[in-house]
Amino acid sequence: QVQLVESGGGLVQPGGSLRLSCAASGFTFDRYDRYDMSWHRQAPGKERELVAIITGVGGNINYVDSVKGRFTISRDNAKNTVYLQMNSLKPEDTAVYYCVANLRYWGQGTQVTVSS
Repeated sequence: QVQLVESGGGLVQPGGSLRLSCAASGFTFDRYDRYDMSWHRQAPGKERELVAIITGVGGNINYVDSVKGRFTISRDNAKNTVYLQMNSLKPEDTAVYYCVANLRYWGQGTQVTVSS
């Protein structure tokens, strides 16, 4: 069974940076590098939204408009890990961030709070 464990969340001031990591395991029959990996977030009182995605085949990347130019998604297939580098953070980035594999397997989430 695929398991995803996020880390790297926390409290940061506006304009600061955080780097989220997601370690994946349990790929019994499939190869991790074939999975599309994505980060989603859910703020209080709001619907969950897709923030960034990096495909397994081809490594194509897409971002939600609100984070373009500030966030960077990347993956290290040798370590079964996907990252989300978040720069120039804003209070509206405050949310629980989830790592997702193939839009099917979800991590437990990590809290990101941007506040002065």
